[in-house]
Amino acid sequence: MLIEFTVANFRSFREKYTLSLQAATDKWLEDDNVGHVGGYRLLKTAAIYGPNAGGKSNLMMAMRHMRQWVLGSSKEGQAGEKIPVSPFRLNTKTESAPSFFEVMFVVGQTRYRYGFEADAERVRTEWLLSRADSTRETTLFTRDGETITPGAEFREGNGLEERTRPNALFLSVVAQFNGRIAGEVVVWFDHFRAISGLNDDGYIGFTAELLRNDTMRQQIVELMHKADVGIEDLRSRQVSPEKLSAIIPPNLPKSLRAQFLKAAEQAFELKTFHRKFDGDKPMEGLVEFDLAMDESAGTAKYLGLLGPFLDTLSEGSVLLVDELEARLHPRLTKALVGLFNSSANRKNAQLVFATHDAGLLDARTVRRDQVWFVEKDPQGASSLYPLTDFKIRKEAKIGKEYLLGQFGGVPHIGDMRETLLHATE
Repeated sequence: MLIEFTVANFRSFREKYTLSLQAATDKWLEDDNVGHVGGYRLLKTAAIYGPNAGGKSNLMMAMRHMRQWVLGSSKEGQAGEKIPVSPFRLNTKTESAPSFFEVMFVVGQTRYRYGFEADAERVRTEWLLSRADSTRETTLFTRDGETITPGAEFREGNGLEERTRPNALFLSVVAQFNGRIAGEVVVWFDHFRAISGLNDDGYIGFTAELLRNDTMRQQIVELMHKADVGIEDLRSRQVSPEKLSAIIPPNLPKSLRAQFLKAAEQAFELKTFHRKFDGDKPMEGLVEFDLAMDESAGTAKYLGLLGPFLDTLSEGSVLLVDELEARLHPRLTKALVGLFNSSANRKNAQLVFATHDAGLLDARTVRRDQVWFVEKDPQGASSLYPLTDFKIRKEAKIGKEYLLGQFGGVPHIGDMRETLLHATE
C-alpha cells in the first residue's frame, strides 16, 4: 500500500509537498476506510480538491512520471533520451534545478522508501531504504552524482554501478538484472497505475478484454445493472481483420499497414443490450446497441472505469484517477469511490483521485484525513495541504463550507458581468 508521495520542483510544485495516506488516530469509519498492512493504518482513498489550474493534475502527473521512469529508464531504447522532468519555470532559482520525487510504501511486512532527484540530462541523487522488524531504516543503496554505493543488504547491486547510464535509475538497472529487492520495488511501481477521467479511450479496451473473463464479466454486468443505465447485458467482440483493413488508408505503405494490423490484433468493440417492450410488456430477446455509437458519454465512461477499478480491487494495488467525476452523475461517482471505502475491499486497494465534486465531502462516508486541497500562490506555485489542518465542528457540512471557501482550494472569481457591461459603454 502507498504510505506517502513527495514531490518538489515539478511543474507548478516549487517547494516540497507530501501527500500522506497514513490514517489519523481517530477510529471514524475504521472498518471501511482504513486498511491495516505491515503495522500501518493506511487510508484506502484520498481525494484532491482545488481550482482549475491549481495543481491537481500536476500532482497526479508527478506520480505518473515517477512510475514511468522507474519502469522504463534502464531500457536500451532510452539511451540518450531526456528524463521526463519539468521544473518550476516561474522562478530563476528553480528552472535549472533538479526535480525531486520520493515514494514510501509497504509490501508485506517491509516498508520501502525510494526516491531520486534528476534534471533532464541526468540523475543527480538516488536512494532506496527499507525497514522491516526494527524501527531503524536500512540503507540499501545511495547515489550521489556518478558515485553509487550499494549497502551490505543490497549485494544484488554490486558490479552494476558501471552499467548505469547517467540518465538511468540504478534501481531499474538492478531490477533488469533480476535483483530480488529491486524487482519487488519495480513490481510495486508496475501496479501503481494512472488513468484519466477525461479520456476513456485508453482503458475502455482494457474493460472489454476483462469481459472475456467469466468472473470479471459477471461483476461488470452486475455493476452496470446497479448503475440504472438500462443495460441488461454486454458483449465484447474482437474487431475482425476485414473491418480493420477497411479503415486503413489504401495508400499506406505495406510495412506501416502490417504494423497497424498487428497492433490492432487486440482491438475490441463493445456491444450493449437493452430490453424491448410491446407497450408496457417486455418482449423476448434483447436489442443490440453499439457502445461508441448508441450509448451516452457518461455510460461509456462508467463502463470504462469498471475494468481498472475491479482489476485494482482484485490485485490490492493503487489506482490514480484525474478528473474522476467528469461525465458522471454525483451519485454514481460516490458509488465508485465506495467500492474502495468498504470492508468488501479485502485486499486494501487504494484510490487516489482528483475531483471538483463537493458532494463527496460527506462526513458519513469519508474521513477528514482523506481530503486534500491544492491552490496556487500569487507567484504561480502550488501548495498541497489536508483538511485536517482545519478545526471543524463535528456537525459541519464539509462540502458546503468548501464551496464557501472556508478551506481554500477554490477559484476567486470576479464579477464576469462587468466585462459585458464595460463593452457596451
